[in-house]
Amino acid sequence: QVQLVESGGGLVQSGGSLRLSCVASGRAFSTYSVGWFRQAPGEDREFVSAINWNSASEYYKDFAKGRFTISRDNAKSTVYLQMNNLKPGDTAVYYCAADPRIVAGRAQSEYTYWGQGTQVTVSS
Repeated sequence: QVQLVESGGGLVQSGGSLRLSCVASGRAFSTYSVGWFRQAPGEDREFVSAINWNSASEYYKDFAKGRFTISRDNAKSTVYLQMNNLKPGDTAVYYCAADPRIVAGRAQSEYTYWGQGTQVTVSS
């Protein structure tokens, strides 16, 4: 069993930056792949980025390439999402998810454990 808690969201102006954190409690988190997803008001939840257990594999949705960076510190049981050059279209609740059986999956159905989300609001 793994519990995930996201933090780092907030209100930022267009062009600004935020770093989201996903802290895990539970056993063997260092062996889990982790994904970030987001859900804007009235929209379906969508994939943002994912990383495998040893950071050898990373994936980004097109809108995140060049602006967002995923990383992890297994000693701290934490995965980060650095978001730069934020745009109003990035406004959403951001969720992290984890699973030990996959390699940096990009589908929500691949993940077993989910956090409660953190709100990111980008003003124009």
